[in-house]
Amino acid sequence: MKQAVLCMLLCATSLIAQTGAKNGEWRTYGGDLGNTHYSPLDQINAGNFNKLEIAWRFKTDNLGPQPEYNLESTPLMANGVVYSRAGTRRAVVALDAATGELLWTHGEREGTRGNNAPRQLSGRGLSYWSDGREERILYVTPGYRLIALDAKTGTPIRNFGKDGAVDLKLDDDQEIDLLSGEIGLHATPVVAGDTVIVGAAHRPGGVPTSKKNVKGYIRGFDVRTGKRLWIFHTIPMPNEYGAETWENDSASYTGNAGVWGQISVDEELGMVYLPVELPTGDYYGGHRPGNGLYGESVVALDLKTGARKWHFQLVHHGIWDWDIPCAPMLVDITINGQTIKALAQPTKQAFLYVFNRTNGQPIWPIPERPVEQSTVPGEKTSATQPVPTKPPAYDRQGSSINDLIDFTPELRAQAMQLASRYKLGPIFTPPVVSKWEGPLGILSMAVGGGGTEWPGGSYDPETHIAYIPSQRVMSSIGLIPPEGNRSDMAYISGTARNPNPAPAGAAGAGPAAAGAPALNVQGLPLAKPPYASISAIDLNKGEILWQIAHGETPDNIRNHPALQGIDIPRTGRPGAFGVLVTKTLVISGERGVFTTPSGKQGAMLRAYDKATGKGVGAVYMPQGQTGTPMTYTVGGKQYIVLAIAGPGFPAEFIAYKLPN
Repeated sequence: MKQAVLCMLLCATSLIAQTGAKNGEWRTYGGDLGNTHYSPLDQINAGNFNKLEIAWRFKTDNLGPQPEYNLESTPLMANGVVYSRAGTRRAVVALDAATGELLWTHGEREGTRGNNAPRQLSGRGLSYWSDGREERILYVTPGYRLIALDAKTGTPIRNFGKDGAVDLKLDDDQEIDLLSGEIGLHATPVVAGDTVIVGAAHRPGGVPTSKKNVKGYIRGFDVRTGKRLWIFHTIPMPNEYGAETWENDSASYTGNAGVWGQISVDEELGMVYLPVELPTGDYYGGHRPGNGLYGESVVALDLKTGARKWHFQLVHHGIWDWDIPCAPMLVDITINGQTIKALAQPTKQAFLYVFNRTNGQPIWPIPERPVEQSTVPGEKTSATQPVPTKPPAYDRQGSSINDLIDFTPELRAQAMQLASRYKLGPIFTPPVVSKWEGPLGILSMAVGGGGTEWPGGSYDPETHIAYIPSQRVMSSIGLIPPEGNRSDMAYISGTARNPNPAPAGAAGAGPAAAGAPALNVQGLPLAKPPYASISAIDLNKGEILWQIAHGETPDNIRNHPALQGIDIPRTGRPGAFGVLVTKTLVISGERGVFTTPSGKQGAMLRAYDKATGKGVGAVYMPQGQTGTPMTYTVGGKQYIVLAIAGPGFPAEFIAYKLPN
């Protein structure tokens, strides 16, 4: 009896800090600093979701020299004002939360520096800070400058940094060219207490121009002055912890290893949690021998000092582009009657890694398993990799014949013929040197754009259930030596070409005759559906409760001549998408568009029952979701706001509410 009462008290205490977005507002990217994407609001529910109507729309066409078509931002709402970044100039806008009226806007013109930036467009959002008297908005420009604005007026805070800006290419413990240095950020800075934490991002690393690159160090700044408080070297300096995991002095020149996803913070514990990407070279690591800390690691730091508290490397010496792409979710779960402060990290490899966030110990065993070794010259892969025992993988990994399209025997046969030109295998099958005679590369689903991407997962603090979005895309990884001066790497991502292509005009001539075949079968995806899923995972037990396909079947599949008369369940649609969790619902929009029963092109904003995954409502959107939905209340009404955009459809924010 005493134990039960104690558990109830502990659970109640932990939930106080784990309520998601509070007071009907949405003051940080993930709803709270634990990135749960949860709100306890329930005015919008299963009984009325279908009645939602558009409250307002805010178009972003003119926030830059040309329109943006991929708005990934999740807006914030504080004190009746919606804040976001938007447009190709990465402007900041403040909108009336009830009407969408523009209150103010701020933009920076960075010239050559901005044009050379590795991370363009509007990015994923901004940060809000208030001490109860003053309110500030903070964001990172394309040219990698941290800007502080007065939240009421949009004017720069002149005593922050230099005239309202901190140049993030300076005071970074390395030399970075101010105009062309390859470093930037799409994610939001994170504000915890009076500290602003800023990550680092680079260009995609499949074809790096050099084995040398800018290092993605992480820094904390004073929110009032912009003064640097601390720095964490994600690639260790000599004599720092982890330096021995870099062989042949490779830490001195290797770059990347930044944090381009969202960062989480537990203010009560005073800890910052970093999802670190891999070092330079997404698919070839021969120039960086060793396990290479802190590549592809979850790292916990002290909020005040930036000192390492613990780390866990999810992938040793990564060569699969398994950057940790999204925020760790800070979750309080109950195991054997005890409340545990945990961390749950979704990944591209479709594993959910769960740790005690106070000390980094796995909640369930993550043993080292022997894995196949690379045959690529100069490459030395790790003999083992950590593989979680619970929860099970929530989407397909690697590749096998069973993963290929099987709508009809004919399509399956064609898929098998295409796949025969590649190497198939389980997760951790290493990339190969691409050869025209075979294999052209390896086939795998949970790499690159597979599994969970930058929107990350969501978590219900009341039920301890995580809701994880994922996509299933069959990709190939082959390596080729670079031609000419394209790169100083020994190998880069690519596919061998036919050494004896048919002459132009001859039968069989064409792109496929000269290069690799497209990874589709008669225009259909090589892998069988679902192409996008939402998985509900009970984090008290480490078990998957339900999984559903998210997104209507694409038109090219529904109308394909080879599939006429065949009953195909909803396939879902691939693309990075995030989910919002409320008191009773899981809410997410579809990526891309399809033809609705009325004949219109568009997408649906869908609601699912949290307990079962059953669809309970859907409303029309004129274009697909590109940013994760958020929700708030103003004037007694609950609103759901999200970004939508697509080819030929300039980005906008769209807000829904119930009729008056």
